[in-house]
Formats: sequence, C-alpha cells, structure tokens
Amino acid sequence: MENINQRNSQLIVAEADVLPEVFSKVIEVKKLIAQKGEKSSASACRRIGISRSAYYKYKDSVFPYEELFTRRIVSLYLLLSDSPGVLSSVLAFLHGHDVNILTVNQSIPIDGAAAVNISLRLSGGSDDELKWLYSITELNGVLEVKVLSAE
Repeated sequence: MENINQRNSQLIVAEADVLPEVFSKVIEVKKLIAQKGEKSSASACRRIGISRSAYYKYKDSVFPYEELFTRRIVSLYLLLSDSPGVLSSVLAFLHGHDVNILTVNQSIPIDGAAAVNISLRLSGGSDDELKWLYSITELNGVLEVKVLSAE
C-alpha cells in the first residue's frame, strides 16, 4: 500500500462542488466507518452509493479540509494536587472551551501531586487559542501547566 508521505505528491485545495462526486462520497464512507455507522467498508459504500474499488482507490488521498488544516492538536502537561475533584475541574474547564479531549494520562500521585498529560484538539488556527490554556493554573489544585506541543 502506498503512503501519501512516501511519494512525491502535491496537495491541492478545491471546493467540493467542482470535484467529481466520488470524492465527497469517499469522505462520507470514511466518516461512516470511523463513527461505527456501518460495520464494513462494503456496507458503507453500498449505503453511500459508490463502488468499493472507488473507495479504496481514493481513501488514502481524500480528506476534508478542516480535518487536516484547521484543527490543532495540543499536548499539555499538568501537575495537579492529589485532592478530590481537581482533574474533574480541569476536564470541565476544557469542556467549557469546546475542545475535543483525545487522551488523558495520569500518573500515581507522589508527595501529594500527580502528573497529568492531556492531548486535545482545538478547532481554528489562532495562537490566541493557546492563551486561555494558561488560565487553567487559576483552578484550585492546579500547580503547574506546560504546553508541550501544538501542531
């Protein structure tokens, strides 16, 4: 199977309505499969109305624009006090800012503090989005916050 990163390729952004309908249908099939709307690619292709061969031909090359370019993944490191509700308040804070939390990994508390790594997806591309992340430090029990990476 050929990987898009292993060949000389050029990305092109185009409005969906000027492209052949098959590209939009491939994206619909990929969503159905990812969201468990169908159990197999064959049933998803039947439901959307494209052939399996068309799906497999384009599935690794067709992506929605917002999925690749307008969403940012941020990795945070937090040091939290070992107190009831601290992690819950951080997650509620993030939920209040309409982010999609991808992973949460917490270590066993040592000396009254636990390290937590959180990966989240922000929509949009502004660096201003990262500024509000540092206000997590104002929450009770949050001892430290570091943005490890932002893609």
